[in-house]
Amino acid sequence: MRMTIPVAKVLAALLAEPDAQRYGLDLMRMTDLPSGTLYPVLHRLTEAGWLAADWEEIDPVAAGRPARRYYRLTAVGVTQARQAFADLRAAIPDGRPSWGGVEPTGAPAW
Repeated sequence: MRMTIPVAKVLAALLAEPDAQRYGLDLMRMTDLPSGTLYPVLHRLTEAGWLAADWEEIDPVAAGRPARRYYRLTAVGVTQARQAFADLRAAIPDGRPSWGGVEPTGAPAW
């Protein structure tokens, strides 16, 4: 998996609570990514086996909204994502990313 900034944002959001299921709008709010960027990332991560994606089982008429598609990290995804972030940290001379003096919100604390 190529670690782009959008991929890193999505993985960081999902790794904050690795067992939690998230739907698209939730992830858009967490990552500040537009849908046109987020959904291709989710598709690539799902195709790579890093994410599981399941439709919510509701009656859209009774709920008053469409069913949501929930995403969660697979065990492989958790392992691979953590390794990808470790590799990124190892590639930076002082061992941590330079955020210009400001830590990003929602950054994993590992």
